Amino acid sequence: MEPVTEPRSRRRMSGSERREQLIHISRTLFAEKGFDGTSIEEIAATAQVSKPVVYEHFGGKEGVYAVVVDREMQKLLTMITEALAASHSLIKLERAALALLQYIEESSEGFRILVRDSHAASGTGTFASLISEIASQVEDVLADEFAARGYDPKLAPMYAQMLVGMVALTGQWWLDVRKPGREEVAAHLVNLAWNGLTGLNHDPVISAATRERVPALPKPRPGSEKELRELEKAREKEAKEAEKIRQRELKEAEKARVRELKERERLLKEAEKAREREERIRQREAKLAERAARLEQVDQSESRLE
Repeated sequence: MEPVTEPRSRRRMSGSERREQLIHISRTLFAEKGFDGTSIEEIAATAQVSKPVVYEHFGGKEGVYAVVVDREMQKLLTMITEALAASHSLIKLERAALALLQYIEESSEGFRILVRDSHAASGTGTFASLISEIASQVEDVLADEFAARGYDPKLAPMYAQMLVGMVALTGQWWLDVRKPGREEVAAHLVNLAWNGLTGLNHDPVISAATRERVPALPKPRPGSEKELRELEKAREKEAKEAEKIRQRELKEAEKARVRELKERERLLKEAEKAREREERIRQREAKLAERAARLEQVDQSESRLE
């Protein structure tokens, strides 16, 4: 393909501007056609430049693909990391699930690139490695929670893989269906992860604390007093639900502390009993030794008399 020259009237881009343009164009093409389906010729033609310009900036298709994948990974990791900075475990889970869905909604092209079978040029930039990196962060959170509740922290890596895998696969499914809305999907995800199948909430919602932290999609402005009242009722319902969850968490934490105290008391009592048994055995052995010594003295006296 012959080089495509820019019209003289068009302002010449700077090197950084041209690089960003090529990245943006390549991102769209990779999302639509994948790595193998996209060519340097197509990238250059879409940008209206010659192929050498692409080679100059990235060294080839592999180079621009690696940059695109790395940017998307960092964007998603940043969102997840910020979500996991919350103080409450439930809020961490809600915000992490909502952050992934928000990324999918706002960066659909980037997510499509990440979930494709990554080319070798991407290095560690595959969806599997991304999920593994997120799971390692979740693992640290779970390990602290497990230790605080008296569970085995060594199980945290397994539970982290379960949680992140569930959210990631749901995100891949939601990428195309887009129904229900992201907040509703996140609420149901957390419902399953937090309550389990035996304790599912019939009408889960995202807590008010999370809703305030993550910007929601624009909603139509209420146009009547009735709509305002309904909106206020919905907010009150969310606040009550969030308070119920908080109270349930406090009760569970208190139960865990009581169990831990009882276990400690039991162990202390067993240790005390063991010490008492050892003392009784020691005293009995001392008495037997003393009695044996007296018998030996008697025998010696009788021998001398004979």
